[in-house]
Amino acid sequence: MAEREKEVIVTNGGGGGSGVLIAVVLLLAIIVALFFVFGGNLMNGGDGTDIKADVKIDTPAKNN
Repeated sequence: MAEREKEVIVTNGGGGGSGVLIAVVLLLAIIVALFFVFGGNLMNGGDGTDIKADVKIDTPAKNN
């Protein structure tokens, strides 16, 4: 029987870093979305719903 030769092609499965780029873009998008949801009032210094309360509590007189 004749010996058969096999050709083996080896590739290194690198994707060129596109997965890292997509992950960074998604991370930035999440950070921006969270800023708009939770940090909107940081830039304008609050809104008109600040409550100023002056509370006076009467206590009984001290026994001497």
